[in-house]
Amino acid sequence: MERERIADALAGLRDIVGDAHVLTAAADTAPYFTDWRGRYIGDALCVVRPATTEALSRVVRLCADAGLPMVPQGGNTGLCGGATPRAGQGEVLVNLSRLNRIRALDRDNASIIVEAGCKLAAVQAAARDAGLLFPLSLASEGSCEIGGNLSTNAGGVHVLRHGNARDQLLGLEVVLPDGRVWDGLRALRKDNTGYDLKHLFIGAEGTLGFISAAVLKLAPLPAHSALAWVALDDAQRGIDLLAQLRTHASDVLNAFELIGREALALVLRHMPDTRDPLSGVAPWYALVEVSGNQPGLDERLGELLGALMAQGAMRDAVIAQDLAQAAALWALRENISEAQRIEGFSVKHDISVPVSAIPCFIDRAGKRIVQALPGVRIVVFGHAGDGNLHYNLSFPQAEDNARLLADAVIANALVYETVRDLAGSVSAEHGIGQLKPQLLTACKSPVELDLMRSVKHALDPQALMNPGKLLPPPLI
Repeated sequence: MERERIADALAGLRDIVGDAHVLTAAADTAPYFTDWRGRYIGDALCVVRPATTEALSRVVRLCADAGLPMVPQGGNTGLCGGATPRAGQGEVLVNLSRLNRIRALDRDNASIIVEAGCKLAAVQAAARDAGLLFPLSLASEGSCEIGGNLSTNAGGVHVLRHGNARDQLLGLEVVLPDGRVWDGLRALRKDNTGYDLKHLFIGAEGTLGFISAAVLKLAPLPAHSALAWVALDDAQRGIDLLAQLRTHASDVLNAFELIGREALALVLRHMPDTRDPLSGVAPWYALVEVSGNQPGLDERLGELLGALMAQGAMRDAVIAQDLAQAAALWALRENISEAQRIEGFSVKHDISVPVSAIPCFIDRAGKRIVQALPGVRIVVFGHAGDGNLHYNLSFPQAEDNARLLADAVIANALVYETVRDLAGSVSAEHGIGQLKPQLLTACKSPVELDLMRSVKHALDPQALMNPGKLLPPPLI
């Protein structure tokens, strides 16, 4: 009976999307079953690849009627296993990469309607071709997709000025757990007509429904920009620099990244064609970007940094003189994760605290970690302008990392204890996935978890949408 049920479901899926887009052979499905970090490896009954919202609706309705759990996947660039199926659970992986049309761009309304499978870089390019800007920017923008960006409420380097993915959103189209389609593709900036349902699905990681399309806000495309790499004595000097920039350049401040020396050293070691921008070695660096429509931003930034250097607020700085130099500086920041992957295993944390608490977190967590794990290497970098740090641990010698793997529970407990002490979050921008559901009980109140489970039950009473992700058990 079970075998017949599955055979009937597979036949129905092939009728909907065609034989070529229902993958079952191991060689075909393997790339879909492993997350980007290689931490999670799962399996599924099949990979199904619909190309339209109507086909996605039929796929979801068929799976719901057959009682088959579903896992949504886009570019598969997530870091918490949220788009990876679980092994042995009989799930259907629904890959949305073929829903990749840009449906419309309204220049006067500064908005664009795109499907979930559109790559972030493609949306950025479409906006740029129209003389506008889609400001969401991530290191994985060439491969990550809009549906995943919204489902994890992605952050990136421009949150300081433009906000998270949630802040770029005007409307949504969502396929609900029973296969119905909610058409909320309204390109309105004001709409006070009851519950703002679209925000239920942002950061929900596909547990409430599958995003199929979105209306996104666009911003003016700046004509000028300037980028500086700044050497600092400590993290507190970085936060002091940020405060000065907010005071004197808030109208143009676009990004403020904090980078520890250990992070830069990994990039210089593993990534070709990279070099240290400054002659001296510093323990900390900031990457500062300003942009706007007024010329002379490089001079303005240079004058401000020069004055601060004269006051002893920073060690040294260099300002990119052309696009190639700017790209090289950004590459030092954006290749940190790839350099860590090449280096080997590390215990990763994506945390946020109030911006003012960043130096305290770095100091307090560092002391706790070093005491518990002598010799550990702490790699810190992140979006200090919005309080988000990537706090990653490894040993310089690969053979010692077996010990770290065994001690990961201890390391995580110390990091997250420090986060809670400072009223922070255990997930700033990467989401929860299957990596962190158990942490929610420590950072969410029972009332908050009860509300989340109530929403889940109301929309997905069968608990078929991306089970095992986001919510700690019991799901309902």
